[in-house]
Amino acid sequence: MRSKKIIAAMAAILAASLALTGCSNGDEDRQSAPKRTEIKSIGLMVQDMSNPFFSSMDKEAKKEAKRIGARLNVQDAQLDLATQDNQISAFIEQNVDLIIVSAVDESGLQPAIKRARDAGIIVVAVDTPAKGADAIVTTDGVQAGQLACSYLSEKLGSKGNILIVDGTPIQTITDRIKGCKQALKKYPGIKVVAQQASKNDRATGLTVTTDMLTANKDVQGIFGMNDPSALGAALAVEQAGRQDQIIVTGIDASPQGVDELKRAGSPFIGAATQNPRAMVDQAVKFAQDKVKGKTPKKTTILIPSEMITRDNVNKYKGW
Repeated sequence: MRSKKIIAAMAAILAASLALTGCSNGDEDRQSAPKRTEIKSIGLMVQDMSNPFFSSMDKEAKKEAKRIGARLNVQDAQLDLATQDNQISAFIEQNVDLIIVSAVDESGLQPAIKRARDAGIIVVAVDTPAKGADAIVTTDGVQAGQLACSYLSEKLGSKGNILIVDGTPIQTITDRIKGCKQALKKYPGIKVVAQQASKNDRATGLTVTTDMLTANKDVQGIFGMNDPSALGAALAVEQAGRQDQIIVTGIDASPQGVDELKRAGSPFIGAATQNPRAMVDQAVKFAQDKVKGKTPKKTTILIPSEMITRDNVNKYKGW
């Protein structure tokens, strides 16, 4: 009889133990992952390597990896979420120490990021927020939008009709539009007569601007939320033969944007900067501090923006 009671008690203890195991959470999984003490390997994931913004990140990541003696693996998602999910799985298999990711989708990558962090990998999102990442390093998009639209308004003499070439609905772009509209409140003489979304590239920037110009004959200015869309808008202005009537600003101060600022007769007059190199540098710094037990209190790191115009473009170091 006594042996039966002992067996029953042991069974109860085992059942309780299994129940506790089944209730484990991500934090417990993360605590059981191997602790990183240095950054020996880095996985860089970019949205689209054909964009010079991301090729600049690639170059800087190579410099940073060499500086700290780490291996670097660079992956191009070509704007596909499923591809990025698979790339994170591959990095987990490779047991990299740091993943730097410019996410195609802010929320869609969250399960993959959780898997990486549960494996003890530090994940830093750059340019675009990614839910679940240890930190985000991005341009101060609100400030960039304010700079670009304030400059546009001032060059228009604080009055006139403008178009906004919007983009895909991700946080970095919505911040820029928010900043632009905040700035425009200081210029009651400026009126937004149309706003359409591009796909963040020159081709769709050209198309949506052409459509807006056709529907709105009385336009003096255009704000494009990145350089590709703004350069597409500038081309639409020129194709319409209205380069003497309309001016354009953007955000990036990319190599192509700089070339356009230097081109005589272009309607493109200025761009608020982004700094993809600084984003990579800050991501690596965050990871190095974290493995040394010096995790910064701020997990959102904003890179300040400045306005590049025809007047100061020759002093701008660029990407």
